[in-house]
Amino acid sequence: MIRNYLNAWDVGTWVLLALAAGCVGHKSQTPTPEPTVPLPAGSLASRDVGVLPFTLVLAEDSLHWDSHFTDHPKVLATADSILLGFLTSRVPEVAWKSPARMWRGARGANDLPDDPHQLGVAILRQLPVGSYVPDPLRAQLRMLGAVAGGTYVLAPASLFFKTDSANRRMGRAELTMVLVDVRLGQVSWRSVARGTGDEPWTAVNAALKTLTPGLP
Repeated sequence: MIRNYLNAWDVGTWVLLALAAGCVGHKSQTPTPEPTVPLPAGSLASRDVGVLPFTLVLAEDSLHWDSHFTDHPKVLATADSILLGFLTSRVPEVAWKSPARMWRGARGANDLPDDPHQLGVAILRQLPVGSYVPDPLRAQLRMLGAVAGGTYVLAPASLFFKTDSANRRMGRAELTMVLVDVRLGQVSWRSVARGTGDEPWTAVNAALKTLTPGLP
């Protein structure tokens, strides 16, 4: 009887210790933010690079920025304009081709959606460097790269706005950018740019500037 009692106590103790160790280990695991990797401007200098449109832009409800996002097509168009303006002004050594220009050149192509913002660009936010873009997006990007006259296309894969943890009155933009080698259908570069602001586009501009460190 005593032996059975001790064995049961030992088993119960080991179970509790294992659970406690698991809880401690779980608490110590803090997610590491993906680093911001500067845009490889030197590698792209003098090249033609197509710029893809935004397709995924979302904001946390806690920001109360509903008034900024009532007109979704306008939000996407504004984000496109800000990105293209940033690239042409701060990275002028690259010949950037806008989404509108590429779609005009690819007019009539059966494999492309009529609206650039319906392209499945958002799937790229999940792909690490070196991975291959799945079809049909892979074939679509190859076609757009041919229209742009270059090897690469730059994609704003996602744009999320979250409440800034350091200042709850500010919003933080998290912009995932991906560069695709359209000949190989492979991700060549990716980065998550972050910036804060009291309204969406101020935060986006702050995030974009982190992609070109050293410039004012």
